[in-house]
Amino acid sequence: MLFVCLGNICRSPLGEAIFKEKIRQRKLEHLFEADSCGTSNYNIGDGPDPRTVKSAHKNHVPIFHSARQLKYSDGDEFDLILAMDKSNYQNILTVTHSSNHHKVKLMRNYDPLGKGDVPDPYHGNEKDFEEVFKILDRSIDSLLVELSK
Repeated sequence: MLFVCLGNICRSPLGEAIFKEKIRQRKLEHLFEADSCGTSNYNIGDGPDPRTVKSAHKNHVPIFHSARQLKYSDGDEFDLILAMDKSNYQNILTVTHSSNHHKVKLMRNYDPLGKGDVPDPYHGNEKDFEEVFKILDRSIDSLLVELSK
């Protein structure tokens, strides 16, 4: 499972952390590997945005991450690549081989409250980060139901 956003410091590391916590709680860690990355090289090596960390901790989700950029081999290494928005989705298709494009999905395809983009909270406030947490949390719950079928 690979979670992808633009800079890999807000949305995708939070998605990775939520997913890992949910599979830990279900004792399914042996079945899944999860990672996250960004389509840009803006933040390589950086930790998550402090507001992302605050949102994760507020919701009792441990988060440990170092930002990295999407690479060509990610298309081969991961079974499912979850883009946070349509721009990320298109960038993933550009970087990965066409034989792996069927693995790329929008994160909110799993959101029971509707499809669309996971909004980038980077220029927002704490409320925006909490909204992203809620979107990812319910989308990942739905994704896990889908994966269990």
